[in-house]
Amino acid sequence: MVAKSESSRAATAYFRTARPLPSLVTALGLGYFTWVVFWPQSIPYQSLGPLGPLTQYLVDHHQTLTRKGYKGISNGRAQLLWFLQTFLFGIASLSILIAYRPKRQKQT
Repeated sequence: MVAKSESSRAATAYFRTARPLPSLVTALGLGYFTWVVFWPQSIPYQSLGPLGPLTQYLVDHHQTLTRKGYKGISNGRAQLLWFLQTFLFGIASLSILIAYRPKRQKQT
């Protein structure tokens, strides 16, 4: 059973979970951006401090820009190329992860 725990320890040293704070900031930012794009009338701008006026300005003057930012790529050919590129790089990364075998230390 010692070899399995060493293997597990080596795997945890190689694969690390994301840090909680950047993950939380990313999730909240994406949620806020979704709120701004789809429900701008329900945002309490005056209660958001310095973020309120900035958000109000973006909603009032750059609504099309924020919507395009949310929708992403709209050109069919560009979508296909993006999909192929992501798929090929994903397969390459996955094959590296599948082939990963941590070195086992010899027991003395």
